[in-house]
Amino acid sequence: MNRTLLLAILLGGLLLAAAVAAVWMWDIAGDVPIGIVGLLAMAAGVIASLALGIGLMRLVYRSEREDDE
Repeated sequence: MNRTLLLAILLGGLLLAAAVAAVWMWDIAGDVPIGIVGLLAMAAGVIASLALGIGLMRLVYRSEREDDE
């Protein structure tokens, strides 16, 4: 089996497991109201996570290009 396909299957399984766990936890929490502060904190966390991921990937690509020169 191709290693790339195996990795894709593994990562897909982990994503599916995380999604199932998130839905299960959300169901357990029930109807808990989230205030404006909670929504702002969640949005800040999403934006910070995206910024960190994008920044780190940019550094990886930049580092790879500098090695080729």
